[in-house]
Amino acid sequence: MSPPAGMLDGMRSVGPLLVGVVPFGLIFGVTAAGSSVGGGLGYATSLIIFAGAAQLATVQLFTDGAAAAVVLATALVINARHLMYSAALAPHFREFPRAWRLGLPYILTDQAFAVSILRYESVSDPVYRRWFYFGGAMSLWVTWQVSTATGVVLGVSIPESWSLDFAIPLVFLALLVPALRSRPSVLAAVVGGLVALVAHDVVYNLGLIVGALAGITAGVSAERAGTRE
Repeated sequence: MSPPAGMLDGMRSVGPLLVGVVPFGLIFGVTAAGSSVGGGLGYATSLIIFAGAAQLATVQLFTDGAAAAVVLATALVINARHLMYSAALAPHFREFPRAWRLGLPYILTDQAFAVSILRYESVSDPVYRRWFYFGGAMSLWVTWQVSTATGVVLGVSIPESWSLDFAIPLVFLALLVPALRSRPSVLAAVVGGLVALVAHDVVYNLGLIVGALAGITAGVSAERAGTRE
């Protein structure tokens, strides 16, 4: 398979997920423009951090006057799930050229991980895998940059009646549904979601991490039980 084919497939796979990314980006841009951080510095986080939830937390914490160490620690905790993504992708990235292995992690997102890890189950060609990931991840990167910049420029001119807050859960629901293809994956999603909900108020915003670990444990246990049957 040629590089353009893999790249185009990656772009097509992530395309439906961009429906939730655009309003999410607008929300962040508007929030940044109306905060004490300001639109310029707020938009810079889209280039430097490139992680919507962490960017929102960073801007809100700075606006509330939180210490820099607290802001940094919060952003790291929110993005800790990327460690799990990286561990899952590492075996597939091993055959990529060194320059690609160093550069591709910058554009790692929930969406890029989800579509890539599913496609890698059926395609083993490392060239195709590399370009598939790049096509999907870069599509999202460009969309996020444009939508956040648009939000910054429009600022408070976007009416509240648009109710763009729906975009945040929509982004993650769109990632979840395609992955629910077996009993262990469904169990992992249910357990992880319930535990994260119960642990919502855990100190240092660790509820999401606790939920993720609980979901992984439940899914792995169910898969092993099914193997023994």
